[in-house]
Amino acid sequence: MDVVRVFCAPDGRHGNELGVVRDGARVAARADRQALAAKLGFSETVFVDDPERGAIDIYTPTGRLPFAGYPCVGAAWLLDVPELVTVAGVVEARQDGEFSWIVARADWAPPRTLRRYATAAEVEALAVPPAGEWVYAWAWEDEAAGRVRARGFPGRGDGIVEDEATGAAALQLTQDLGRALNITQGRGSQLLTAPAPDDFIELGGRVAFPARLSPSGV
Repeated sequence: MDVVRVFCAPDGRHGNELGVVRDGARVAARADRQALAAKLGFSETVFVDDPERGAIDIYTPTGRLPFAGYPCVGAAWLLDVPELVTVAGVVEARQDGEFSWIVARADWAPPRTLRRYATAAEVEALAVPPAGEWVYAWAWEDEAAGRVRARGFPGRGDGIVEDEATGAAALQLTQDLGRALNITQGRGSQLLTAPAPDDFIELGGRVAFPARLSPSGV
């Protein structure tokens, strides 16, 4: 199994850790995949069912997702494929210099509550809200330049109290605002977005290897 950090900062730090099980056939049953995702404890874990086609299956510690942004960006970079096949649809992918990009629809992911604050300082000072609602807190750092400060709180009660970098929420915010964004989330992760034709949105960021793990022989 590989672990990558997705949406790293310009200096290579931060990013959201993603588990990628390259040989998904070794963990074929959904129940076994869910159990492994819970054991690993990442915000999301990807199981690769067909590396040539880019067919993937995505899990949080408590559930299966039809699509998620940061797992797709990380898996596309790791597999080096032109597209990914998710439950929600086909995700275009490309590498452009230091950035890995995907093209997807915001409505492929479960909705988040997008909660705007007046200043970036207010977002940075927030306490973790009670579980029960997926909250994406954001504020403009520089509205003219499209720079956003954000934090993500999944509220699932699964031990992930704050998500370091949330691609799906970035897609949804981009759709709502109708413009390209440069988002700093969590401790300093960077996500880039841009509207694309037919209600699709481009989502990009840096990906890197922090470590290599092999739990349970996977």
